Amino acid sequence: MTIEKYDQILVAIKESKTIIIHRHKNPDPDALGSQGGLAEIIKASFPAKKVLKTGGSVGDLAYLTTMDEISDEDYQEALVIVADTANTPRISDERYKNGKKLVKIDHHPNDDAYGDIVLVNTNASSTSEIIADFCFYNKDELKMTDEAAKLLYAGIVGDTGRFLYPATTPKTMRIVADLMEFSFKPDEINRKMTAMSQKVAHLSGYVLQNIAIDPSGVGKVILTKAIMEQFGVTDAETSAIVSLPSSIEDIVLWGIFVEQSDGHYRCRLRSKGPIINEVAKKHDGGGHPLASGANAKDLVEVNEIIEQLIQVAEQR
Repeated sequence: MTIEKYDQILVAIKESKTIIIHRHKNPDPDALGSQGGLAEIIKASFPAKKVLKTGGSVGDLAYLTTMDEISDEDYQEALVIVADTANTPRISDERYKNGKKLVKIDHHPNDDAYGDIVLVNTNASSTSEIIADFCFYNKDELKMTDEAAKLLYAGIVGDTGRFLYPATTPKTMRIVADLMEFSFKPDEINRKMTAMSQKVAHLSGYVLQNIAIDPSGVGKVILTKAIMEQFGVTDAETSAIVSLPSSIEDIVLWGIFVEQSDGHYRCRLRSKGPIINEVAKKHDGGGHPLASGANAKDLVEVNEIIEQLIQVAEQR
């Protein structure tokens, strides 16, 4: 099925003069790596085509890639590809609906099967892995470049937690090895992805000191607007501390709850084994079985999520 989809997507690319690539809001390295990597591959393979990236601010990940200025007219007769985005509400830039044909490329559970062509491989570590595999499979017609390899490498490293997560497979490592044959500096990418500012380092200390652990093994950290202001950090910067609880032996799964400007909470949920994405789906979210996101309108809903996570942990 995956190979069939590869063929369909290649045909769609070859038939289109303009390709516009979207990704999800609040991008992570895989969103930008897959989006930017695919754009670089198409540009190198078909120089006459117009290839554009859209999706708003990339925050502190501008060292990976930035977005293009795109007019409404660009969407006329365009092929639109959405990378690494499980459902339509998360797509950044609502104009994704305005193209001639829509393609979804993703590795999250396919709960929202939008698009004329849907390529979802939940066995892949990341969407960047899928894009790299797509390119290598079509090596006679698609060209991997140094820049594309760098971006796809970053995306895979980001979504595998530097190859620590269970989604890392032998195929993942083979693809990474092939990408590392190109001319970029993996060590430099690794350093940039793990570097943190002094204020985020201070926040990390706060998280480790204040994480509450239920007897079931559920850890929780609530970062209110007041705490965020105290440390001078933004919501985007809190992504650096999401994996911290994984180093605590007693924690089985955990949630980081960050208060937003309008008072609702962005919920980042992670697990060492028990499946948590079903909980996320109940609260305006979703994602991987072991790594999901959700939203809570207030602390009451935050506590509901925590209780549901405790139930999941107790059933393991």
